Amino acid sequence: MKTLIKNVHVLSMDEQFSEVKDGFVLIEGERITKIGSSSELASLAIRGDKEIDGKNGLLIPGLINTHTHAGMVPFRSLGDDVPDRLRRFLFPLEQHMTKELVRASSDYAIAEMLMSGVTMFCDMYYFEDEVAKSCKEMRIRALVGETIIDMPTCDSPKPSGGYDYCEAFLEKWQNNPLVTPIIAPHAPNTNNLEMLEKIVVLSEKYNAPITMHVSEMTYELADIQEKYNQTPIELLQTLGYFEREFILAHCILTSENDLNIIAESKGKARVAHCIGANTKSAKGVAPIKQMLEKNIVVGLGTDGPSSGNTLDLFSQMRLFANTHKTYNHDRALFPAKEIVRLATMGGAKTLGLADQIGSIEIGKKADLTLIETESVNMFPIFDPYSAIVYSANASNVDSVWVNGRQLVSEKKMVEQELQEIKATLYHEMENFVIEAKKLY
Repeated sequence: MKTLIKNVHVLSMDEQFSEVKDGFVLIEGERITKIGSSSELASLAIRGDKEIDGKNGLLIPGLINTHTHAGMVPFRSLGDDVPDRLRRFLFPLEQHMTKELVRASSDYAIAEMLMSGVTMFCDMYYFEDEVAKSCKEMRIRALVGETIIDMPTCDSPKPSGGYDYCEAFLEKWQNNPLVTPIIAPHAPNTNNLEMLEKIVVLSEKYNAPITMHVSEMTYELADIQEKYNQTPIELLQTLGYFEREFILAHCILTSENDLNIIAESKGKARVAHCIGANTKSAKGVAPIKQMLEKNIVVGLGTDGPSSGNTLDLFSQMRLFANTHKTYNHDRALFPAKEIVRLATMGGAKTLGLADQIGSIEIGKKADLTLIETESVNMFPIFDPYSAIVYSANASNVDSVWVNGRQLVSEKKMVEQELQEIKATLYHEMENFVIEAKKLY
């Protein structure tokens, strides 16, 4: 199957920021096989089994969400402005999650991500086998990890039961073309030392990446300091985490030494930066400028739909620009093209797949997002990167391809009906809503 996407402004997001202003991309099977100017199509006799007229839209690599919790759509808009929301609402209500509800929520979350141009995400939650099934059925690329936490959970009656679930999950999902099983301990302060050590051994056994919330909470730092006289990152270094493929979510409260530890991992440790969730919860602003100066790999994430209330990266790109420019008192900091790179190639590097996705280059997997430029908010365009960061929003996504397969066309899902997905989620949320109302 050959798919020809023509009449598009190709923003490759490669190392040179290569562009083709009136260009085309040819997909054969799962991969990109040709990129060029539309004027070359006739002379090269290039045709597709399916041809897409991009109507002068912007074709970019698929956006990559480096940290989220797809199962948490039911929590969206619940207690948003309440202090200690995690322990007052989230932890108690998570006891009422079921595998059916997690599956329905994941289907809805994936639909939301695809329709906003996200072609890959990294997930941490419960009943992750259901999340993986959803990814497989809806054909999105993902890193999927079962939460390990030192308390009883909705899918395990014993504390740290997620470890056993996780090991079985790693066995089951090995070598899947789209779903990569990973290990997801909740945080350094919500797992005991023995479990933190076991997780490193498990990672070595299965050669599985680890993702974890790190240096996010003030009480997390205080707890680790009291117990071990170290920062969370210093503790994890002594346990061997920085010798593994390690995706650190947040890293808001980091010292200079913490940043040096991440940098000295030489790319094994990468940061998922969730600016929307971090600023909404008033936790602080991660020192991304300093991270990038130390060549630390950074990608953008939304966090869960309860924490950031959205799963699209257009909102994160704009928040990133506005927050970090203000925080550093420097309007020229982080030009728009660098922010688009964080959302594409930065995400691919963060999730360990930069050799396969993250840029539009011949031989890479065809994970692509087409942004239309006909809507009222998309005119005029002097700088396409600025248009993406400061003008565009999720509703401007016209088409999406993952692994060469078109999953969104003309702003609609191709293989699923959104209203059916929403109806299923609504039905599964009935008991959850009853329990949520008791907490207000």
